[in-house]
Amino acid sequence: MASRGLEIDYETADRITILTLKEHVGYLKEELRQHVEQETWMHSEDVVDTPIRISQLEAVIKYFGGSV
Repeated sequence: MASRGLEIDYETADRITILTLKEHVGYLKEELRQHVEQETWMHSEDVVDTPIRISQLEAVIKYFGGSV
């Protein structure tokens, strides 16, 4: 017998996506905060790219109906 897998509705899928993206944005913000305030090491490219990634992820969160 073939497995059909897990099926969820679009609203649930969007909520999962929003929660996952928000969690990742939180990690990025914390990593950047630690770099700025506590002078933890961060690759120079990441110092430049992280704020861009945060804004891009926040745009995707808004697209899926979340708030930032």
